[in-house]
Amino acid sequence: MAKWLMILPPILFAGLAGMFYVGMQRDNPGELRSVLVGRTAPVLPATGLPGIPVLTDTELRTGEVTVLNFWATWCPPCRAEHPVLMEMAERGVRVGGVNMMDDDAKAVAYLAAEGNPFIGVATDPNGRNRVEWGVTAPPETFIIAGDGTVLFRFVGPLVGTDYQNRFVPELEKALAGQ
Repeated sequence: MAKWLMILPPILFAGLAGMFYVGMQRDNPGELRSVLVGRTAPVLPATGLPGIPVLTDTELRTGEVTVLNFWATWCPPCRAEHPVLMEMAERGVRVGGVNMMDDDAKAVAYLAAEGNPFIGVATDPNGRNRVEWGVTAPPETFIIAGDGTVLFRFVGPLVGTDYQNRFVPELEKALAGQ
């Protein structure tokens, strides 16, 4: 029995070191992969913001690429990326939104003050739908093919070098393929 107690720690250490080594060999160890990529987008919530078109599942299957952004007014990174979403919409990119765990009146007031880049907004007041999408916290953005297939998932605000190096090339590739 004492012999096993002496051998067990080095075996456990070797196993743990092996796991770390394999994890570090991935293409991008910081990337959160999504099981949705390559699959049909989950259902969107049927609720929306007063006075703003509701984003529906049909809007994700129009034959055109759509950028789907999960956001909230209480989220500072969401506010930081809002000008980028406005710029995308101005360039003709279809941008849809899911306002999550937010107050409808605050969301409507925010879009009235800062501009509305969205072709439609669905609401997820209790955060139930975000689970189906695998969204951990806003902002998270998906690139959806014209047939409703999820092409790419981006976690975090659409600003900075990570956005430029990872999201922009994926969006360009999706738009070129439509």
